[in-house]
Amino acid sequence: MNFLKTLAVLAAAALAGSALAQPKPPLFEPWIDGTSHSEPRMQVQRYDADTYVIRQSIRTNFEGPFLYLLFGRDRVLLLDTGAGGMLIRPTIDRVIGEWCAEHHRDAIALVIAHSHSHGDHRMGDVEFKDRPDTVIVGWTAPEVAAFFKIADWPNDIVKFDLGGRLLDIIPTPGHHPSHIMVFDERTRLLLSGDTLYPGRLYFPIDQFGVYRDSIDRVVAFAKGRKVSHILGAHIEMTTTPGKDFVDEAPSHPDEHMLELPYATLLELRDGVHKLGDTPVRDAHADFIIYPLPPKPPAPTK
Repeated sequence: MNFLKTLAVLAAAALAGSALAQPKPPLFEPWIDGTSHSEPRMQVQRYDADTYVIRQSIRTNFEGPFLYLLFGRDRVLLLDTGAGGMLIRPTIDRVIGEWCAEHHRDAIALVIAHSHSHGDHRMGDVEFKDRPDTVIVGWTAPEVAAFFKIADWPNDIVKFDLGGRLLDIIPTPGHHPSHIMVFDERTRLLLSGDTLYPGRLYFPIDQFGVYRDSIDRVVAFAKGRKVSHILGAHIEMTTTPGKDFVDEAPSHPDEHMLELPYATLLELRDGVHKLGDTPVRDAHADFIIYPLPPKPPAPTK
């Protein structure tokens, strides 16, 4: 009898272990990936009552960037405005209008900021230039620091209050001098822009030390904060570990999930430190560390 009980316990433990080993289901329904001629130009998915994730179709621009709308009591933050090739304001205004209707309000102030100011993250800014009660944060690191009141860029991490919803603004230059990550204290989502996402993590090779310091800064900040998921600005990886789509791919069949677990941030930290002072292309299951040649200096007048 004891032998049979032991077998039953071992079998139950094996089944439990098998269940634990199963991958977690995706946070979102499948994203538009350029594989269907009938897919919409923008796709909106609601993470919770006050948090929206929006993707621009790869059919309008191969970057297929993700945008984020975070609502507080007093204002809503739009992080990034897309890569151009289409109008995004109608979709953004519609989502804001629906949220306001649910909350019996006529309007809410809009703040437009950017994970960084590469063109595929700010081309929609012009659509909001004359929009009432709207502020567009500038594109340079000094402008970003001034708006968010970051006295010591990039070392200071500051809070930005949407009204009952606190965000932490984390300077993360390296990929771009003005890059920031945003941590939402309510959902514990870390919005990571182009610094970490399932794809090619580009940085000019002469900015590797800056990039590495930024990863260290985020890791130190995130310790103990129980980051729920990391959400970046693109997807460039396939479902095959370590394999990316070709550059400027017109569609993404078998695309990696958008969300990354917190452990991926620690893996990136370990990866960049392992490379020492001479970074090379380094493929991991969920991302590829991808140094580029130094950018030429800006022309002088």
